[in-house]
Amino acid sequence: MSTLEEHVDVSVPLDRAWEGLHRIEDYPRFVAGVRDARAEQAGRTHLDIEAGGRSREIEAEVSDRREQHVVEWRTTGAPDLAGSFSLQAIDDAHTRVQARVEYDPGALRDAFGGPRGFAQATAIERLVRSDLEHFKDCVEQGR
Repeated sequence: MSTLEEHVDVSVPLDRAWEGLHRIEDYPRFVAGVRDARAEQAGRTHLDIEAGGRSREIEAEVSDRREQHVVEWRTTGAPDLAGSFSLQAIDDAHTRVQARVEYDPGALRDAFGGPRGFAQATAIERLVRSDLEHFKDCVEQGR
């Protein structure tokens, strides 16, 4: 498994950033390739994703550690992915959003296609960084 960590600082209070992460139905606005997202019962989330010219439906289990401002998630099938978002108040008006993703590069390539090796790792880093920047734009603009 490979681990990727990225962060972005957003110009909103911690509670507003927390709410933004919990609006699952808004994920298509800031997560590349997500065409539809919905929360389901018992901490499950369903995502319709298109990447590398392939469509997939992915189910994930999501758990909150509200008191630590951490959301953890893990896919329930292929591809095997896990990660978290943790939020930390910088001050009353700014929040750091830390994303952590654990993935098997080979499993991602098999599921969605794409480059091999270092090129794939670089592409995933760019994608996560871009998604965080899009989240920043959405939450700061109140969308």
